[in-house]
Amino acid sequence: MKKLLLSMAAVFMAVAAFAQNEIYYSVSFPNAIHHEAEISLRIGNLPLSPLRVRMSRSSAGRYATHEFGKNVYNVHAVDGNGKALTVKQIEGDVWEISGHGDNVKVSYTLFANWTDGTYASIDPSHAHLNMPAAMMWAVGFDARPIHIQFDDFEKYGWQIATQLKQETQNSYFAPNLQYLMDSPTELSNYKENSWEVKNPDGKKLGLHVAIHSDDSQPVIDNFAKMVQKIVLEEQAVFGELPVYDFNNYTFLDDVYPTNSGDGMEHRNSTCIVHPADKIEGNESRLLGTYAHEYFHSWNVKRIRPKSLEPFNFEHANMSSELWFAEGFTQYYGELMLVRAGFVTPEQYTRTAAGLINSVLNTPAALKYTPAQMSRYSVFADAGVSIDPNNNTNIFTSYYFYGGATALALDLRLRSEFNLTLDDYMQAVWQNLGKVMKPYTIADLQTVLGKVTNPKFAADFFNRYINGIEKNNYEALLTKAGMVLRKAQPGKAWAGSFGGFQGRGRAGQARTANAATGIPIVNSTAQGSPIYKAGIDAGDILLKADGKELTDATTLQDILVAKKPGDKISISYKNRTGMHETELTLEENPALEVVTNEKAGKELTKDQAAFRSAWLSTKVK
Repeated sequence: MKKLLLSMAAVFMAVAAFAQNEIYYSVSFPNAIHHEAEISLRIGNLPLSPLRVRMSRSSAGRYATHEFGKNVYNVHAVDGNGKALTVKQIEGDVWEISGHGDNVKVSYTLFANWTDGTYASIDPSHAHLNMPAAMMWAVGFDARPIHIQFDDFEKYGWQIATQLKQETQNSYFAPNLQYLMDSPTELSNYKENSWEVKNPDGKKLGLHVAIHSDDSQPVIDNFAKMVQKIVLEEQAVFGELPVYDFNNYTFLDDVYPTNSGDGMEHRNSTCIVHPADKIEGNESRLLGTYAHEYFHSWNVKRIRPKSLEPFNFEHANMSSELWFAEGFTQYYGELMLVRAGFVTPEQYTRTAAGLINSVLNTPAALKYTPAQMSRYSVFADAGVSIDPNNNTNIFTSYYFYGGATALALDLRLRSEFNLTLDDYMQAVWQNLGKVMKPYTIADLQTVLGKVTNPKFAADFFNRYINGIEKNNYEALLTKAGMVLRKAQPGKAWAGSFGGFQGRGRAGQARTANAATGIPIVNSTAQGSPIYKAGIDAGDILLKADGKELTDATTLQDILVAKKPGDKISISYKNRTGMHETELTLEENPALEVVTNEKAGKELTKDQAAFRSAWLSTKVK
């Protein structure tokens, strides 16, 4: 009996020690009407050295730095006996606590009033929590299990939707800090629809949509059926769904006109935010975000760039692989809408044209590789700055650059190897994603070499990923019975320019104002007529062809009567005085993609079969 008692005592001591190594959060909303939450974290089994707690400066799925610490205040700490401890703020988002003993409880107030995929938002209708924007964390204790309890939410009529594992009615579990920060949570009176999808191995996984919007349950149920089609098409690309942690995946969607539109992927969920009145009547328009973000549950969250491992919450990770992680996802997100029947092949030609123009008609794509544009994400991905930049000339979105590259590779695999990009994505999944092996660009090339041959893979990566050459989109699209052509042949073009909106120092919209004329406040594009004429940001256009300019429309009216090669005089002013210059008009370089049928050309049987194999459903 004594041995048994000793054994039981050892078990209880082990359990107590384990519990002390866990971290406990509590979140309450006594002042939701003014966008505040009261949050505390309790941590035990501490060493004697000072404890540092901090807010994040980056967020899972975002690649630029964000200053979440600015919305945290009233930071206090007590020891295990409730004695107040001195809290010293040593950086804008870092606090240090010394003389604390074995246990510390830190409490603070969070202000949250921005509903998107990165920040947090609290009001009586909901608490929309992206965890890096909401949760302070203890430095050096990332591996500890975490429990988070939500209090007083019932008084607002809220439910809780999250990928966190539920323990009790209002308590949830995360195995570590990385998982917590990757787990957006929506507390609101949302409406839900759930279903199961079976993998080839017979395992069933739960899928859920939880939508906070002014829609009826039948609208949500019908929309969920549309989402199901997207899920099945994407399962067909990879041959299976990922095995989600806790066997569930949740689409969190917040729909309201004043929201900031966004979508943010997470390991077992996605945080989608739509600036719309409601789902009803906007279903087709809103599905694209679902298609893109769900594809990320393979590509990014499991097919994982080595440069993002581990994700650093103290500053942004820089990645050279976002042309694949985001760009290939961009391509597939749009393609899935066609395969699922929500977009016609005719409508898809506009998407293809947008991708192609991004690589053939932007200054940056002519000078920089997809890998280089990926690295610029630390500034471009919703990065916050107040000064103007030269992105017109030095940046092409890795979403579209990568999407255009995926389009070309898909058509080339179909034309040259009787393979598809789906075959490549399945190989990447099996060799890298499913086994959770973080990849480099060289790894992606190796897999393509296995699918095709090493020579083709080396040539493709050397020319189009690590180089700036461009694929022959005109020839590739011909295979599918589509025509790449000038969108405005014979039309005069002066270049793209106009008003600018950015962020002022007080967070207000910054616009250029002038009593007369057209202010140029963005950089003009290299190679465009207006750039060649020596006009750039800071100039104000006063006259064109002898006629006064009041807005961009008046200039366009002048251009309508002109043709490429014509010269027009431009009067403008800037801080150095009044100036006159001559601008030589050119043909608009913008391209469009149209089907053979629309172009008045014959669609051959081979072209029709190629197009059908590319764009038709893959769900059996």
